[in-house]
Amino acid sequence: MKKVLITGGNKGIGLATTKKFLKNGFFVFVVARDFSSFKLKHKNLKTIEFDLTNNTEIPGFAQKIGDIDILINNAGMMHALPFDNYSEEKMEEILSVNIKSPVALIGEFSKGMIKKKQGRIVNIASIAGEIGHPDIWYGITKAGMINITKSFAKILGPKGIVVNAVAPGPVETNMLKTIPEARKKAIKKIVYSARFAKPEEVAETIYWLSTDCPEYINGICIDINNGAFPR
Repeated sequence: MKKVLITGGNKGIGLATTKKFLKNGFFVFVVARDFSSFKLKHKNLKTIEFDLTNNTEIPGFAQKIGDIDILINNAGMMHALPFDNYSEEKMEEILSVNIKSPVALIGEFSKGMIKKKQGRIVNIASIAGEIGHPDIWYGITKAGMINITKSFAKILGPKGIVVNAVAPGPVETNMLKTIPEARKKAIKKIVYSARFAKPEEVAETIYWLSTDCPEYINGICIDINNGAFPR
């Protein structure tokens, strides 16, 4: 049975992805800070409470879990603050969760993948990393996630590992509540289907990149924005 680790797999896109992998017979490790509202139960599911701001503890954390076949770097945060109102603490927190932890997790879990000469890694970026975004630091971290994907694909691709990313536009999750109503209306006017993405649509793409996509698709970022930012 193949093993997949999903950070932030307890809600939103992560939860939809967790359900998709469980449905298809994978053993799933879900990593999150809080499972108080997580009701999903399954024999092939293990929940692990871990704070991804503790980057220095990631090597020990990875060692306890052991080798996996697929890593999904889904966990992320957005403070929705103006750039001149960001404290050093908030900056460090968003950089730790959105940038430092994915790099550390890839560094650790790719070791086992290298031994097997195979593995898949999918990073969750955002349209925020491709366009100007009101939350400057969120946009910076998501642009960084795209670059992390390209860089690690170049490093790990020759060793049999496929590293890709997805960049969704607004998705019907709790994070959508942080977007002002005026901006929501503006987005709906420009997308082809006049609606936001469903978590399951993003999860389908993540699953494909993790399993069935050709090996030659490596180091790319798939946009899931329905025309909000065609390129």
